[in-house]
Amino acid sequence: MLQSKICNACGTQYPSHETLAICPVCADDRQAVPLETGQIWTTHDRLLKTHSVQILALQEHVYQLEVIPKFAIGQRAFFILTDQGNILWDCIPLLDEATVAFIRAKGGLDAIAISHPHYYSNVKNWAQTFDCPVYIHEKDKQWIREEEERIHLWKTNQKSLWNGMQLINIGGHFPGSSILRVPFLSPKGTIFCSDTLFIAPSMKHISLIYSAPNRIPLPRAEVKRIKKRLDDIEFDTLYGFWKYQHLTKNVKDLLKVSFNRYLQ
Repeated sequence: MLQSKICNACGTQYPSHETLAICPVCADDRQAVPLETGQIWTTHDRLLKTHSVQILALQEHVYQLEVIPKFAIGQRAFFILTDQGNILWDCIPLLDEATVAFIRAKGGLDAIAISHPHYYSNVKNWAQTFDCPVYIHEKDKQWIREEEERIHLWKTNQKSLWNGMQLINIGGHFPGSSILRVPFLSPKGTIFCSDTLFIAPSMKHISLIYSAPNRIPLPRAEVKRIKKRLDDIEFDTLYGFWKYQHLTKNVKDLLKVSFNRYLQ
């Protein structure tokens, strides 16, 4: 039986029947096919032999999930616990038995929400395993590679979940790029921003980018639009897609300085 194939460079999973020479996600100018190796494919079973999922508690209600050793983009997903149900923010391209057991021991998953197409990964496997809906913004529908009945496309500027959580469409990186606001994790609310807002390694700057690996910025008008959008959202904490990306102090001030640097 043919297995779904996974791109080594971005971690996107494709149906086994789809004949592809090049990963469409990597062929897009927001990503790249590695020059050193060219296109390489793997499968979930192969990954299970060499990789695992590391789970780390970041606070009482938030766990970080990361594939180790690093695979593809190397993003982390977030498993967020609430008294009305648990949510997975973004996806990683591996789901092992230990992770399934851990999540089920914590009450399972009531939903998965994805920020943008680079993290669709093998979300079909996750949705089927936990029998839960997947929320993806309708503007990024074209990038869904594996059809799944549990995928729900939302179309508005924001979507309310439970416990006051909200999915908010920001755009920029992709038209459907979105963030998750969780109000109860910090005094003014915590934002899980993926790389819709790209927290710099110095932790002193927040970038808005069309493509991080190809260093393509967003147009000035788009930066101004996103600034106006974020001005109306209350938060004091940011979690990005890489494991060093936590901002918990003076976040709005840092964002203001960063925007000013773009727009001056």
